[in-house]
Amino acid sequence: MMNQIDEIIVKIHGTPHKAVMVVAGAGTQAMAWLLGVSGASRTILETRVPYGRLSMIDFLGQEPEQYVSTETARDLAKAAYQRGVRLLEDDSPVIGLACTATIATDRPKRGDHRACIALWDQDRVTRYDLILDKGLRDRAGEEEVVSRLLLQGLAQACGIEDELPTGLGDGDRLEVQTDPHASPVQRLLAGEVNSVTVHPDGRMVPDEPVAAALLPGSFNPLHHGHEELAAQAAQVLGSEVAYELSVVNVDKPPLAEAEILRRAAQFAGKGTLVLTRAETFRKKTDFFPGNNFVIGWDTAIRLIDPVYYGGAEEAMLTALAEMWGRGTRFLVAGREQAGVFKTLADVAIPSGFAPLFQALPEDRFRVDVSSTELRAGG
Repeated sequence: MMNQIDEIIVKIHGTPHKAVMVVAGAGTQAMAWLLGVSGASRTILETRVPYGRLSMIDFLGQEPEQYVSTETARDLAKAAYQRGVRLLEDDSPVIGLACTATIATDRPKRGDHRACIALWDQDRVTRYDLILDKGLRDRAGEEEVVSRLLLQGLAQACGIEDELPTGLGDGDRLEVQTDPHASPVQRLLAGEVNSVTVHPDGRMVPDEPVAAALLPGSFNPLHHGHEELAAQAAQVLGSEVAYELSVVNVDKPPLAEAEILRRAAQFAGKGTLVLTRAETFRKKTDFFPGNNFVIGWDTAIRLIDPVYYGGAEEAMLTALAEMWGRGTRFLVAGREQAGVFKTLADVAIPSGFAPLFQALPEDRFRVDVSSTELRAGG
């Protein structure tokens, strides 16, 4: 007969949820329990134990003010969630699970024996702040309590109602807080997520992997030229084409939430829009490695202009090499300029970088209209 821990783990493995689990100071027993029950590969995407200072900084991207705090646990869970989204190979719900703790060791400790646990998913973050009854248990006993609490939190995040006894006593203090996330657009503007995919039915999904080619633009307004370009590019590339709108700009303030929602509403029933915080193609290719980008002749000109790289040709060449190395390719559509239709043939591509670009022939696409002209005329 299975014990209570194995029973709840079997139920966790039976859900569609997938998790990245990060623990430091305590919680490794929970890792061992999860990995020790058949079906762990259905749940665990990755486990991390960033015990060392540099390891913790590397995972978080910065050094925390306090290594054991609810804020650090929250940041670890967020980073784990973001990594889980990147590692995901299907549409399973992702959970970032984190614990940072200081518990009994081989030397006396002045402060509390404490564990901070956080679980981050698409909708909310739940935090557990545990102060252990100091001296009541040895290290193994404290590790088990923390690991049971981790497992119970994961089960609840997976929608499992079963209660796992955690072994908490009257002298232990536990505080639990759940906070729903702000709207996807608000989270994007705050820098909590890198992208928000707006589906044709209006659904918004933060940091969703994007397999389609991307057609960047301001879409103010969206017009038939954009739609025709997307349709022709899809045929040439043999893949879906989604639109991409950066909510931040190199030399302008970020778009307001109301303006973002107004522009996004144009795509209802017409196509997928990806909102990003990528104001440069260097960032776009960093967020979406391996994706093709559909651009106009005028954008291609800017892409190879050293002015946009601080005036340094070497910086421009380095950026092109980095984008090429990420698997990026640019499909370039022609555009009318001062009465002349300009194409990729009119772009002075740096030596050696021609394979980075592909022309969309004029007989496949030519629409002499722009958003600027439509705004001026409207």
